[in-house]
Amino acid sequence: MLPRLCLLLFPLVVLASCALPPDSPLFQPSESLSSYDQESFEQYVSDSRAWIADNRVFLHEDRNLEIEFNTPFERRPDEPAKRGILFVHGLGASPWYFTDMADALANDGWLVRSILLPGHGSRPADLMLPDFDDWQNVVAHHASLLAAEVEELWLGGFSTGGNLVTTHALRDENVAGLLLFSPGFYPDNGYLFIAPVISYLWDWIDIDDENNIATYQSLPTRGAALYYRSVKAVQKDLKTARFDKPVLITMSQHDSVLDPNATLATFQDRFPNQKSRFVWYGDTPQHVDDPRVTVLASSLPDRRISTFSHMNVLFAPENFYYGEKGSHIIFDNGQDGIPIPENTDTLWFGAWGQVAAEKYHARLTWNPYFLDLLDSIREVTGDS
Repeated sequence: MLPRLCLLLFPLVVLASCALPPDSPLFQPSESLSSYDQESFEQYVSDSRAWIADNRVFLHEDRNLEIEFNTPFERRPDEPAKRGILFVHGLGASPWYFTDMADALANDGWLVRSILLPGHGSRPADLMLPDFDDWQNVVAHHASLLAAEVEELWLGGFSTGGNLVTTHALRDENVAGLLLFSPGFYPDNGYLFIAPVISYLWDWIDIDDENNIATYQSLPTRGAALYYRSVKAVQKDLKTARFDKPVLITMSQHDSVLDPNATLATFQDRFPNQKSRFVWYGDTPQHVDDPRVTVLASSLPDRRISTFSHMNVLFAPENFYYGEKGSHIIFDNGQDGIPIPENTDTLWFGAWGQVAAEKYHARLTWNPYFLDLLDSIREVTGDS
């Protein structure tokens, strides 16, 4: 969804896209949001699962799998954990985005939790229901719950979730470090500021086929406005504050949603800890002389990969849904008018909008350097 946001918020495109949604429950909000302020994480998971079961508009026959993907979850190590991390997903995504990361960190002895942002997990229209306070409060509440169980609290976030956890960490002395994957600090879009205004005029920015059980494909204007609120909040904080504790940030040079160079500059200026690392997927950035920056090539022709996408960093190649041989391929990748090849073995993969002669690019949804990323995380967190 987010890869379209930069284009869809251009005013003329927005005007053209403001059609009435189909007469489907997908585009009609639930009666209420799921609660998130339970006294225990166990109760929160149980209540969220029941709410999703009652309110989700199911896309496929395997309802249990859809519920599992969208329910908050916890991974506990074999021994009592001294350190814990709370993961927060991005706009339109789900707690399941952190499944591979959670398994790896739990094996390293971490207590790992992944929460559900209000408005997610059920139907795209439910993004019309939350306020920005709901998103900030769910992070604060579950950071507090986790801090009470471990000696050392970390936060992690993808995209919009990266904004939310960074804003929280700059206010919460309990946070020992951050893991940020494609954090949405700087959208590559000059029109995002109009999203709150549009939300009073039209309900939908994008109406699309829903076939991905881990991610909404359609976007209400309210969802875009909430993302804008997260951008405003984190940018305001980063103008005046530094995060002196360790942080890992990943970014693709070819991210279709964000400005990677602005994120890199902010890392160098506002995240001064010498243990911190910035993992850059692409060509070596110019005028960067910082030993904390690691550059990994994103053009891997032997694996039919042209560029890295906004989302692929989180998923192991073995992931059964988004992995190299996973069951779900995102064909809709900004190549209108180009026929999808019948033989998927000829597909190339890249960021949204990747176009090349005689090649059809599906979205890259897994990280060929996933094990290297885990090593970088261990280096930043002191596990190496």
